[in-house]
Amino acid sequence: MTDVTTRVADSTGNWVDTHAPAWSRPYLRLARFDRSIGSWLLLMPCWWSAALAAGTAHDIRSLPLNVVLFFVGAFVMRGAGCTWNDITDRNLDAKVERTRSRPIPAGQVTVTQALIWMVLQALIGLAVLLQFNRFAVLTGIASLAIVAIYPFMKRITWWPQVVLGLAFSYGALMGFAVTFARIDATAIALYAGSIAWVIGYDTIYAHQDAEDDALIGVKSTARLFGERTHRALVVFYGAAVLLIATALWLAAARWPAWLGLAAFALQLAWQIRRLDIADPKLCLRIFWSNREAGLMLFAGLVVDAALRAM
Repeated sequence: MTDVTTRVADSTGNWVDTHAPAWSRPYLRLARFDRSIGSWLLLMPCWWSAALAAGTAHDIRSLPLNVVLFFVGAFVMRGAGCTWNDITDRNLDAKVERTRSRPIPAGQVTVTQALIWMVLQALIGLAVLLQFNRFAVLTGIASLAIVAIYPFMKRITWWPQVVLGLAFSYGALMGFAVTFARIDATAIALYAGSIAWVIGYDTIYAHQDAEDDALIGVKSTARLFGERTHRALVVFYGAAVLLIATALWLAAARWPAWLGLAAFALQLAWQIRRLDIADPKLCLRIFWSNREAGLMLFAGLVVDAALRAM
């Protein structure tokens, strides 16, 4: 085993590096608790869906609890998913400069230890899921199939971001499953819009590794689009805004939700204008800004739900 205090190349100076007990750091890094952006991005569709469903039901009494449960569930399940991803990608990660210092290729934990850690996180996620109705529980369990196959997609398709979108947007269905014990057209439109959003922002993220990915044969939309990335983002981000607008229209949302969507759209437009795919650090900063975009939309949906519940 190597020194467990060794830092991951693309995530330094965080609370895990500076405050967490040394023995826990490899496990926290496997779960990406040293860089929470992925958990926030997984959480955003959950919160959108919970707020939009509450507004549709004209009842926000369960919304605060659902927000907390989705928060915990998103963070632990993203951690379990990242641990699974690192287990399956351990040989590829060892060949990429940005990822070779991750806990498994760096020798900080064994595959068996990582598997045990993944199961523990999944059990916490199951405990959260069991707080909901039976339909929501079954709907949530169904998402595991998508999570399980995602790490292998970059080996066989130029569109692994689509599969990531299916997984990371699943929460857009869950708010309606929890609130109404069903999935309707509004939830499906929100899900589709979120998928388009994920394809866009993960394409930006993947540009950090485009050169290394080409050397080792890993596929991505970043490599597929290349210099056409800006035009592709116009398509996918535009589709995200239109599909989410469709969900708001189907839900008869009021002006605060539309204002939130407008702020979301403006932030995505800023990303497209600012992006330079040849600058990995800028790609990462723009990718991170999607949390703020998601929170803007969520804020509008919460105000809308509160007004409709009065």
